[in-house]
Amino acid sequence: QVQVVESGGGLVQPGGSLRLSCAASGSIFSINTMGWYRQAPGKQRELVADITSGGSTNYLDSVKGRFTISRDNAKNTVYLQMNSLKPEDTAVYYCKTIGTPAGSIWRNTYWGQGTQVTVSS
Repeated sequence: QVQVVESGGGLVQPGGSLRLSCAASGSIFSINTMGWYRQAPGKQRELVADITSGGSTNYLDSVKGRFTISRDNAKNTVYLQMNSLKPEDTAVYYCKTIGTPAGSIWRNTYWGQGTQVTVSS
């Protein structure tokens, strides 16, 4: 089994910063792409940023220049540094991990339970 656990959400004022972390653990053979998605009330889940095992990144246009995704392959952990936060960034942030569990030849997609980010004065 593979577990994905996020941490680092919370309440922050507009213009503030937060750092989210997501760790994948368990019987893992390899981790491919890791990423962050978010879902605001009444809206569809959207990709915020993702990063491949080789370090290639992809960002939602509205967060470019404010958010930075990074990963530590040795720890199977991905981070999202969020700066200059805006009220419209308020959402539940989910970590998505694509990887191959030990003993398998198939890639699976694993989701964390989500962490709330609220940007408000």
